[in-house]
Amino acid sequence: MAPNSQTSLAEGKCAIIITPNDLEHQTTLDKTEFDYSKRSQWLRAAVLGANDGLISTASLMMGVGAVRQDIKAMILTGFAGLVAGACSMAIGEFVSVYSQLDIEVAQMKRDNQNKKNNQEVHVAEDDGGDGDDKESLPNPLQAAAASALAFSVGAMVPLLAASFIRGYKVRLGVVAAAVSLALVVFGLLGAKLGKAPVMRSVMRVLVGGWMAMAITFGLTKLIGSSGL
Repeated sequence: MAPNSQTSLAEGKCAIIITPNDLEHQTTLDKTEFDYSKRSQWLRAAVLGANDGLISTASLMMGVGAVRQDIKAMILTGFAGLVAGACSMAIGEFVSVYSQLDIEVAQMKRDNQNKKNNQEVHVAEDDGGDGDDKESLPNPLQAAAASALAFSVGAMVPLLAASFIRGYKVRLGVVAAAVSLALVVFGLLGAKLGKAPVMRSVMRVLVGGWMAMAITFGLTKLIGSSGL
């Protein structure tokens, strides 16, 4: 009995008992620790860029397709829209985020000056806080590159859909169908990543894209048929 008792005691010293309640509590903490609102900034930029590239390029191609049946004209219009839109998104995002960066840096300097004047924190704490603050600052170049890339990804959908279709009516239908499918996917991804209502997000993106293409096609057709 003595050897068994020593063995049990030795094993008892090394054992770590984890109850089901502990596992459930840890799982609950893991689920509640992540704040989905932290995704809002980059998710907004990615979804906005992709949707903008998809809808604006498709609308341009549909508008040209309303008055020109030539596939070359439609492809060149879509490519020009891709390049111009990606550059516009990148420059706009760079300027916007850089302005935000200037504001936050200026506010950090004012806060640090107030802390030093009031002597509320030690020098060591200030140094550590500055490092954390600098890491949290927005990056203009990163935001510009992400916006341009997202726009280009969206714009490639109607371009690829129209590149291999020679028939005029079939080409317009394929572009509209491909854009509609991509809009559903983008709306679904945005809702899933942001934990938002799926159906509402998908329908909002889909109906908005249909309206943009229909208005552009209709107005271009009207102006083209009037002889202007």
